Amino acid sequence: MNKVIPVAEASKHFSDLLREVQEGQSYVVTSDGRPVARIVPVAPIEPARLEARKRLLERLRSQPAIDIGPWTRDELYER
Repeated sequence: MNKVIPVAEASKHFSDLLREVQEGQSYVVTSDGRPVARIVPVAPIEPARLEARKRLLERLRSQPAIDIGPWTRDELYER
């Protein structure tokens, strides 16, 4: 559930607000009564996603760089 907090109050108690967000609380920050921001906990990174990233980086590091020679910006566009 989102708690609503005015921007001045959020600014004044930002450290406390972040501590509560770490514990799972979400906030909607308002300015002149209108929502302007949402502060929510960061979703944990899934182990499968971390493993996929690790494998991709290992693969990229193992592949040699290819020298395609000099080129111009205009050569990148089909005519």
